[in-house]
Amino acid sequence: MSGKYILGIDQSTVGTKALVFNDEGAIVSRRDKPHKQKVSDRGWVSHDPEEIYRNTLEVCADAVRAAGIDAAAVAGIGVSNQRETALVWERKSGLPLDDAVVWQCSRGEAICKAIATSEPDARENIRRRAGLRLSPYFSAAKIAWILEHSGRKGDKGICAGTMDSWLVYKLTGNFKTDYSNASRTQLFNINSLQWDDQICSLFGIDRETLAEVCDSNAFFGETDLEGLLPKPAPVHAAVGDSHAALFGQGCLEKGMGKVTYGTGSSVMINSGKTPVFCQNIVTSLAWGINGKVDYVLEGNINYSGAVIKWLIEDLGLIGSAREAASLAAGANRDDTTYLVPAFSGLGAPYWKADAKAILTGMTRATGKAEIVKAVEESIAYQIADVVNTAREEAGIELLKLRADGGATRDEYLMQFQSDILNLPLEVSENEELSAIGAAWMAGMALGLYSGGLHDIMKRRRYVPAMNAPERERRLAGWREAVARALC
Repeated sequence: MSGKYILGIDQSTVGTKALVFNDEGAIVSRRDKPHKQKVSDRGWVSHDPEEIYRNTLEVCADAVRAAGIDAAAVAGIGVSNQRETALVWERKSGLPLDDAVVWQCSRGEAICKAIATSEPDARENIRRRAGLRLSPYFSAAKIAWILEHSGRKGDKGICAGTMDSWLVYKLTGNFKTDYSNASRTQLFNINSLQWDDQICSLFGIDRETLAEVCDSNAFFGETDLEGLLPKPAPVHAAVGDSHAALFGQGCLEKGMGKVTYGTGSSVMINSGKTPVFCQNIVTSLAWGINGKVDYVLEGNINYSGAVIKWLIEDLGLIGSAREAASLAAGANRDDTTYLVPAFSGLGAPYWKADAKAILTGMTRATGKAEIVKAVEESIAYQIADVVNTAREEAGIELLKLRADGGATRDEYLMQFQSDILNLPLEVSENEELSAIGAAWMAGMALGLYSGGLHDIMKRRRYVPAMNAPERERRLAGWREAVARALC
């Protein structure tokens, strides 16, 4: 094979993927490898950052080999990453102080409560400056927790960052991040576009330990992937996975939104060139491209695809995700069972970190299929809560809603999602939107790709088929179940 290629790295919650894209933006090969999910008896979730870096190198080598290309033809690299997951490492040695604290982990809850208690105006100030709710979900409390427990608070010889900045550092030696990831730390002022001294002080984090913030399509440095490439290639995009998916979906205009179905889910709506603030969903930066930024409204859900994994691995009720869809489709449509999957609290729009999961509304007629149906539908209900909150609080008219991620293969879930939102849903044929977004962004920055890539993507369209009374009955049951979980 000839021509130039872009290597897309997608470092996600459950594993790391590498994909090779040709000079037309099409995927040539893909390789991935999972990493260990470290869950303590307190429910704390951690990842080994060194394992993730080793896996990154391995999947890159495997993907290039599988593509059957000369490694010298790799013209550039784009990186997408799991967001909010945070770690701290020594600047000189590159050694992590501890495992990375994963975005799902709420161990920083006490730090957030202490800030709210000592500073009565902190919640509103943070929301207005960072666009985010004061919550252990975001990186700030995770970094503060690592600093407190490592005894390195105030040490200027460390780097405190997110997974993108770790990979960029390991690959290139540069300590950089982009606007999308910075805006999810809770330490970045999305109005002035710089690290916020006041918020950093609240969390006890020295601004000097944070990365240089760049455009998402900036030149982050060069890497030969530790000898894989005969000459260094530029890393020319680094962007949070959900933002990368928004870009890959072509949601480049105000009012265009997407849902990414992963371990958790991200609902993201492009809100234009100026920030729009809401009470119950957050405001972030979509990206910075060529010196200009776009903003988004977003709601994050801790457990979406993870609830299917829970059915398979922990309960043993089903053997595969495909089985879940068929069981749900054959279940009693009128069963009133609901699952509220608050296994690590509830995110947007409820923000209840100590909420507990509940299964409610069962009758004697409830069986395996009905429980699986409730699990499937819990994903759609959570996403509907976020979309409806954006509609009501921001007054933004949704022009398009697109979907990506592994669960989009589930036709029952996709149809139910369209039904419960009363909104058409466009599902991308390709599931790898995070890697696509990062790779296309890098390819465009390098002049390899021109515009129009987003328009050729194939999509399947689901349209609402549920009548209004049934929709309202089901939503009322969900709201009642959530109220029980919030008690």
